Amino acid sequence: MANIKSSEKDIRRTKRRNAANSQNRSRLRTQAKKILKAIKEKDPKAAMALFIEYTSFLDKAAKTNLIHSKNADRKKSRMAKRLNAVFAAA
Repeated sequence: MANIKSSEKDIRRTKRRNAANSQNRSRLRTQAKKILKAIKEKDPKAAMALFIEYTSFLDKAAKTNLIHSKNADRKKSRMAKRLNAVFAAA
């Protein structure tokens, strides 16, 4: 256990940040799953709406260092590739 007040405060701060980061990471994964489900159900309008939301959230996550910016770019690119492959063929 911490003996110094600032260390105790750091521990509290870390717990809060960890909780927020976990929630946001979970939200990212959930968004991706929703898009994949919409793709599987062949619903282009829903998939595109979710994709726009997903890209926005990825950019915010990268901006706050939740994930690396290149990781966000890669995720956006791969998801766009999936969307294009499924709905361009239709």
